[in-house]
Amino acid sequence: MVEADLQVGLRMMDATLDWLQKTALAVQIRDSLLLFPLLEAAHVIGLAMVVGTIVIIDLRLLGVATMHRTFQRLADDTLKWTLAAFILTAITGALMFITNAAVYFHNAWFRAKLVLLVLAAANAIGFELIARRRMNDADLAQTTPTRAKVIGTVSLLIWISVIVAGRMIGFTATRTQVAPPTPVEEPNLEDLLGLPPSQ
Repeated sequence: MVEADLQVGLRMMDATLDWLQKTALAVQIRDSLLLFPLLEAAHVIGLAMVVGTIVIIDLRLLGVATMHRTFQRLADDTLKWTLAAFILTAITGALMFITNAAVYFHNAWFRAKLVLLVLAAANAIGFELIARRRMNDADLAQTTPTRAKVIGTVSLLIWISVIVAGRMIGFTATRTQVAPPTPVEEPNLEDLLGLPPSQ
Protein backbone atom coordinates (compact mmCIF):
# COMPACT_ATOMS: atom_id res chain seq x y z
CA MET A 1 0.00 0.00 0.00
CA VAL A 2 2.78 2.44 0.93
CA GLU A 3 4.70 1.61 -2.24
CA ALA A 4 1.59 2.16 -4.37
CA ASP A 5 1.03 5.56 -2.71
CA LEU A 6 4.66 6.43 -3.32
CA GLN A 7 4.34 5.55 -7.01
CA VAL A 8 1.21 7.69 -7.31
CA GLY A 9 3.01 10.57 -5.59
CA LEU A 10 6.01 10.27 -7.91
CA ARG A 11 3.77 10.23 -11.00
CA MET A 12 1.98 13.33 -9.73
CA MET A 13 5.32 15.06 -9.08
CA ASP A 14 6.58 14.17 -12.55
CA ALA A 15 3.35 15.46 -14.09
CA THR A 16 3.67 18.71 -12.13
CA LEU A 17 7.30 19.14 -13.19
CA ASP A 18 6.37 18.44 -16.82
CA TRP A 19 3.55 21.00 -16.60
CA LEU A 20 5.92 23.59 -15.08
CA GLN A 21 8.48 23.31 -17.85
CA LYS A 22 5.77 23.56 -20.52
CA THR A 23 4.23 26.77 -19.17
CA ALA A 24 4.42 29.78 -21.47
CA LEU A 25 6.86 31.53 -19.11
CA ALA A 26 9.21 28.53 -18.97
CA VAL A 27 9.16 28.13 -22.75
CA GLN A 28 9.78 31.84 -23.30
CA ILE A 29 12.77 31.83 -20.93
CA ARG A 30 14.18 28.59 -22.35
CA ASP A 31 13.83 29.63 -25.98
CA SER A 32 15.15 33.17 -25.53
CA LEU A 33 18.76 33.92 -26.36
CA LEU A 34 18.93 36.53 -23.57
CA LEU A 35 16.47 35.73 -20.79
CA PHE A 36 18.12 32.64 -19.30
CA PRO A 37 21.66 34.12 -19.33
CA LEU A 38 20.36 37.35 -17.76
CA LEU A 39 18.53 35.37 -15.06
CA GLU A 40 21.64 33.32 -14.43
CA ALA A 41 23.79 36.46 -14.14
CA ALA A 42 21.33 38.04 -11.70
CA HIS A 43 21.23 34.77 -9.73
CA VAL A 44 25.02 34.69 -9.43
CA ILE A 45 25.17 38.37 -8.43
CA GLY A 46 22.46 37.79 -5.83
CA LEU A 47 24.22 34.73 -4.46
CA ALA A 48 27.51 36.63 -4.25
CA MET A 49 25.76 39.34 -2.24
CA VAL A 50 24.07 36.79 0.04
CA VAL A 51 27.28 34.91 0.71
CA GLY A 52 29.39 38.08 0.94
CA THR A 53 27.17 39.67 3.56
CA ILE A 54 26.87 36.43 5.50
CA VAL A 55 30.65 36.01 5.49
CA ILE A 56 30.95 39.50 7.04
CA ILE A 57 28.61 38.41 9.84
CA ASP A 58 30.29 35.01 10.24
CA LEU A 59 33.77 36.50 10.48
CA ARG A 60 32.45 38.84 13.18
CA LEU A 61 30.98 35.82 15.00
CA LEU A 62 34.37 34.13 14.81
CA GLY A 63 35.97 37.24 16.29
CA VAL A 64 38.40 37.75 13.41
CA ALA A 65 36.95 40.80 11.65
CA THR A 66 35.11 44.07 12.33
CA MET A 67 35.57 43.75 16.08
CA HIS A 68 35.60 47.55 16.35
CA ARG A 69 31.84 47.58 15.55
CA THR A 70 29.14 46.15 17.76
CA PHE A 71 27.50 43.04 16.43
CA GLN A 72 24.08 44.70 16.51
CA ARG A 73 25.25 47.62 14.38
CA LEU A 74 27.00 45.32 11.91
CA ALA A 75 23.91 43.10 11.66
CA ASP A 76 21.62 46.12 11.17
CA ASP A 77 23.84 47.46 8.37
CA THR A 78 24.38 44.11 6.65
CA LEU A 79 21.38 41.83 6.99
CA LYS A 80 18.98 44.08 5.04
CA TRP A 81 21.26 43.56 2.03
CA THR A 82 21.35 39.83 2.72
CA LEU A 83 17.55 39.67 2.68
CA ALA A 84 17.22 41.73 -0.52
CA ALA A 85 19.87 39.61 -2.27
CA PHE A 86 18.25 36.39 -1.06
CA ILE A 87 14.89 37.47 -2.51
CA LEU A 88 16.58 38.23 -5.86
CA THR A 89 18.36 34.87 -5.79
CA ALA A 90 15.19 32.94 -4.89
CA ILE A 91 13.16 34.56 -7.68
CA THR A 92 15.81 34.07 -10.36
CA GLY A 93 16.50 30.53 -9.15
CA ALA A 94 12.80 29.64 -9.38
CA LEU A 95 12.57 31.10 -12.89
CA MET A 96 15.61 29.10 -14.02
CA PHE A 97 14.21 25.96 -12.35
CA ILE A 98 10.94 26.01 -14.31
CA THR A 99 12.81 25.95 -17.62
CA ASN A 100 14.11 22.46 -16.93
CA ALA A 101 12.13 21.38 -13.86
CA ALA A 102 12.21 17.60 -14.38
CA VAL A 103 15.97 17.48 -14.88
CA TYR A 104 16.77 19.86 -12.02
CA PHE A 105 14.43 18.13 -9.58
CA HIS A 106 16.03 14.73 -10.19
CA ASN A 107 19.59 16.13 -10.05
CA ALA A 108 21.39 15.07 -6.84
CA TRP A 109 23.33 18.35 -6.63
CA PHE A 110 20.12 20.37 -6.88
CA ARG A 111 18.59 18.37 -4.04
CA ALA A 112 21.78 18.77 -2.01
CA LYS A 113 21.61 22.54 -2.53
CA LEU A 114 18.02 22.62 -1.28
CA VAL A 115 18.98 20.62 1.82
CA LEU A 116 21.92 22.96 2.45
CA LEU A 117 19.63 26.00 2.18
CA VAL A 118 17.32 24.45 4.78
CA LEU A 119 20.35 23.81 7.02
CA ALA A 120 21.46 27.43 6.54
CA ALA A 121 18.02 28.62 7.63
CA ALA A 122 18.09 26.28 10.65
CA ASN A 123 21.55 27.57 11.57
CA ALA A 124 20.33 31.18 11.37
CA ILE A 125 17.31 30.36 13.54
CA GLY A 126 19.62 28.58 15.97
CA PHE A 127 21.75 31.70 16.17
CA GLU A 128 18.73 33.88 16.93
CA LEU A 129 17.51 31.48 19.64
CA ILE A 130 20.84 30.53 21.21
CA ALA A 131 23.58 33.08 20.63
CA ARG A 132 22.12 36.46 19.62
CA ARG A 133 21.57 37.75 23.18
CA ARG A 134 25.02 36.59 24.22
CA MET A 135 26.57 38.40 21.26
CA ASN A 136 24.98 41.64 22.42
CA ASP A 137 26.48 41.09 25.89
CA ALA A 138 29.83 40.11 24.35
CA ASP A 139 29.97 43.41 22.44
CA LEU A 140 30.55 45.15 25.73
CA ALA A 141 33.29 42.73 26.78
CA GLN A 142 34.96 42.59 23.30
CA THR A 143 34.78 38.77 23.35
CA THR A 144 32.94 36.25 21.21
CA PRO A 145 30.94 33.45 22.86
CA THR A 146 31.89 29.91 21.90
CA ARG A 147 28.37 29.17 20.66
CA ALA A 148 28.55 32.11 18.28
CA LYS A 149 31.90 30.88 16.95
CA VAL A 150 30.45 27.41 16.32
CA ILE A 151 27.42 28.86 14.54
CA GLY A 152 29.66 31.15 12.44
CA THR A 153 31.89 28.22 11.45
CA VAL A 154 28.91 26.03 10.53
CA SER A 155 27.42 28.90 8.50
CA LEU A 156 30.64 29.38 6.51
CA LEU A 157 30.85 25.67 5.75
CA ILE A 158 27.20 25.51 4.68
CA TRP A 159 27.46 28.51 2.34
CA ILE A 160 30.68 27.24 0.75
CA SER A 161 28.84 23.95 0.16
CA VAL A 162 25.87 25.82 -1.37
CA ILE A 163 28.23 27.45 -3.87
CA VAL A 164 29.85 24.10 -4.76
CA ALA A 165 26.46 22.39 -5.17
CA GLY A 166 25.20 25.26 -7.33
CA ARG A 167 28.19 25.03 -9.65
CA MET A 168 27.86 21.26 -9.87
CA ILE A 169 24.22 21.63 -10.97
CA GLY A 170 25.47 23.51 -14.02
CA PHE A 171 27.98 20.78 -14.81
CA THR A 172 25.65 17.80 -14.30
CA ALA A 173 22.19 18.93 -15.42
CA THR A 174 21.28 18.47 -19.04
CA ARG A 175 18.52 20.21 -20.90
CA THR A 176 15.23 18.41 -21.02
CA GLN A 177 13.98 17.13 -24.32
CA VAL A 178 10.84 19.13 -24.96
CA ALA A 179 9.05 18.21 -28.18
CA PRO A 180 10.14 20.61 -30.93
CA PRO A 181 7.44 22.61 -32.65
CA THR A 182 5.94 21.16 -35.82
CA PRO A 183 7.86 22.50 -38.80
CA VAL A 184 5.92 24.83 -41.04
CA GLU A 185 6.73 25.05 -44.72
CA GLU A 186 8.11 28.43 -45.69
CA PRO A 187 6.09 30.07 -48.45
CA ASN A 188 8.09 30.82 -51.57
CA LEU A 189 7.58 33.44 -54.25
CA GLU A 190 6.18 31.00 -56.83
CA ASP A 191 3.49 29.81 -54.41
CA LEU A 192 2.54 33.37 -53.51
CA LEU A 193 2.22 34.41 -57.16
CA GLY A 194 0.63 31.17 -58.35
CA LEU A 195 3.51 30.41 -60.75
CA PRO A 196 4.67 26.90 -61.64
CA PRO A 197 7.66 25.74 -59.57
CA SER A 198 11.03 26.71 -61.01
CA GLN A 199 13.40 23.98 -62.13
